[in-house]
Amino acid sequence: MTSARSSSRAAGGSGPVRRAVRGLGRALHLPFTGTARGIRKATHAHGAGESGLGKLIELHAVNGAGDVMITIALASTVFFSVPTDEARGRVALYLGITMAPFTILAPVVGPLLDRLPHGRRAAMAASMLARALLAIVLSEAVISGGVQLYPAALGVLVASKAYGVVRSAVVPRLLPPRFSLVKANSRVTLGGLLATGVAAPVGAGLQLLGPRWPLYGAFVIFMSGMVLCFQLPHKVDSAKGEGKALLAADEQHLHGPHKETTKQKRPGLRTVGPAVTHALFVNASQRCLSGFLIFFLAFLLREHPMPGQSAAVSLSIVGISAGAGNALGTAVGAWLKSRAPEIIIVTVVAAVLGVAIAAALFFSAALTACLAAVAGFAQALSKLSLDALIQRDVPEEVRNSAFARSETLLQMAWVVGGAIGIALPLNGALGLGVAAAIVGTGWLTTVRGLLAAARHGGQARSRVA
Repeated sequence: MTSARSSSRAAGGSGPVRRAVRGLGRALHLPFTGTARGIRKATHAHGAGESGLGKLIELHAVNGAGDVMITIALASTVFFSVPTDEARGRVALYLGITMAPFTILAPVVGPLLDRLPHGRRAAMAASMLARALLAIVLSEAVISGGVQLYPAALGVLVASKAYGVVRSAVVPRLLPPRFSLVKANSRVTLGGLLATGVAAPVGAGLQLLGPRWPLYGAFVIFMSGMVLCFQLPHKVDSAKGEGKALLAADEQHLHGPHKETTKQKRPGLRTVGPAVTHALFVNASQRCLSGFLIFFLAFLLREHPMPGQSAAVSLSIVGISAGAGNALGTAVGAWLKSRAPEIIIVTVVAAVLGVAIAAALFFSAALTACLAAVAGFAQALSKLSLDALIQRDVPEEVRNSAFARSETLLQMAWVVGGAIGIALPLNGALGLGVAAAIVGTGWLTTVRGLLAAARHGGQARSRVA
């Protein structure tokens, strides 16, 4: 009897302790679980959770975080670790060894993945696994400076491109009811941008521990992304109702208002109407501008930083301005949905052209940061408007393939802009004058066609069955 009472008192005494321990555990756990629930609530809102789009948003956020970790590690190795003149040569070598083969391989990625419509989750997981393993290879190369740095970096680019192509094909399969493709794309893109903004300072902190640590972080992130790929709904592997966007076809594959006049020509995206072609060209000029500004301003601000600021802080100011503009453009695009996409493109690119001319004529640090912000804003809105036009004018059965091929062209335009930025002398007014010329070429050659297309409108097409 005495033993039983003693056990009862012991149990009663330990009860408050257990409750206190559980309470402390919940208190420590709450910031993480609360944040996770908040993220899940945001990504799964408005039917995105039921359709599976929310899981894709989270996957794309993981993808963006992993890519920025690798970017930080490579930037510190190729760019910041050597004097400016030598850095220009190393970056040019990096572009030559990685980007030149990439421009050859990129057009092959889309058609190759078209042959795997029933394995999209596996293809995305393979791209994550490839980048995880290549991050480990790069972690050795950034220390030794070995030649494996460049082929490994090329592999990361190709794997990232493959992920992007497959993601473009997956989004239409996960649209919630009454969701436009533009709104869905803007949500996915915004998720990636926010994750990049969070991961960038984390990667910079890891870089302080050593050049390998951001790559170790990338390995962990991409391995988790591989797992997330298989949590997407099975329906993303379905190719029901889809076809291929042929770049050359006979007359039975022609679509759009110019079908009769293009029967005797080798057709491409032009066969769906002029709006898509014009929008694609002006988006290519915007992507070319992006590549140019990244590389030209990187070297210019390293050699001539903003008054009273270091090179790193100057680059950070411009980078944050561009990122904020891009995020704002993506958010505005989600709000505008697909309203008059031709007019949106004409308007925002005209704004970029005006700011670029002003920055070239009255070169200053403030106008440079302003140009970066406006260019980021316009690029996001222009791309979402291009998505809207492809959704409107391209038949659903070939729309996924059209997205993949347009993205390939835009990526190649970025490479061209980057090469121009590296080759140009480090003169601010001259460089921003070239930037204005790049924007002006794209805008002036397409504005008339886009306005004409806006007056005639387009025919909305139904979804894949």
